[in-house]
Amino acid sequence: MKVLIIGSGGREHALAWKIKQSPRVEEVLCVPGNGGTAGFCRNVDLPISDIEGLANLAEKENVGLTVVGPDDALAAGIVDIFQARGLKIFGPVAAAAKLESSKIFAKQFMRKHGIPTARSREFTDSAEAHLYCTQVRYPLVIKADGLALGKGVIIAGNPAEAAFAIHRTMDGRQFGEAGSRIVIEEFLQGPECSIHALVDGKNYVLFPDCRDHKRARDGNEGPNTGGMGTISPSGSITPELKKQIEEKVLVPFLKGIQADGIPFSGMLFPGLILTAQGPKVLEFNCRFGDPETQVLMLRLKSDLMDLLEATTDGKLSTCKPEWDEQAATCVIIASGGYPGHYEKGKPITGIDAVKNGVVFHAGTALKDGKLITNGGRVLGVTALGPDVPAARKNAYAEADKVHFENLHRREDIGK
Repeated sequence: MKVLIIGSGGREHALAWKIKQSPRVEEVLCVPGNGGTAGFCRNVDLPISDIEGLANLAEKENVGLTVVGPDDALAAGIVDIFQARGLKIFGPVAAAAKLESSKIFAKQFMRKHGIPTARSREFTDSAEAHLYCTQVRYPLVIKADGLALGKGVIIAGNPAEAAFAIHRTMDGRQFGEAGSRIVIEEFLQGPECSIHALVDGKNYVLFPDCRDHKRARDGNEGPNTGGMGTISPSGSITPELKKQIEEKVLVPFLKGIQADGIPFSGMLFPGLILTAQGPKVLEFNCRFGDPETQVLMLRLKSDLMDLLEATTDGKLSTCKPEWDEQAATCVIIASGGYPGHYEKGKPITGIDAVKNGVVFHAGTALKDGKLITNGGRVLGVTALGPDVPAARKNAYAEADKVHFENLHRREDIGK
């Protein structure tokens, strides 16, 4: 069959790379794709905001399954429109994707169904938010309600920092309409980790755990980013903790969506923090993570298509995916200045020299047959090893071979 993948990042490259390995897949189309997917997929130059155009493409090409990568496409209702036209698509409808596209909605859902999370308040008026921040303990966390490319979370250490964050988010609209409402919540202590679970509305299949490194610079310093690298496993999840996560997060989530009539089908990707009181949910994501997908696809030994179709068909109870026991590390190579201002169009060299890992492209493009930078996060060099230190060593050894002007990477992924 033909498969259509929506998106242009490292996550979409990793999904395309794994899906192309399925013996049932004859061709993968990527919209719009990137310089890496161009090597083994057919990139189609369409804006992902043109949902009707994407549906027309799926019909014209007789696509058997569409896989949605980005959160904004899900929030815009791409799944609803495809389903209305009888097109098979992986991902939640807009009403279910609201668990990611609105942090306020997600918080209300978690409180209602007893899913452990940080204590919080929601605000639609900046003056009320400013007043509240003069009455609470620090540090605290300020989050834009809507989608902000992974950058709408600010940790404030004192009232002045909180006031600045509220002003630029709500009044200055740094994140656009996503910041018209905010959540202010307690700061939780503990290691962070990510889990992924396919959900078909009645059942779930849990993937191995990961850990993202969100801050731009070593030592978890600098501004939040979309993610500077990942490891899997995270090193924090014991069998007992895994059981707690299933009992306190996944089972209540399933019961909650059924009780509330939320037709959730797709990937649930909660960000967790492991506190002294147990695991708590920082946020819900309703799609594959980026760069978590890169390490997960390297470890997945089963056919990804079987899992995606079982999810859309409501047959996850029959699935038991097989995973590589080795660990994986992904090192993101970014443009200098990311997540702030950065330049594009820098020639990239050295990718062909990478032999002991996989380079997943994110912000790349082809110009006159040559590979150039085309985004903030440019590449994700990903490698396996018998444990995280070995996988880390392998990933950095391969990343050392890749070059472009003014590149930036963290040197402590998985350290």
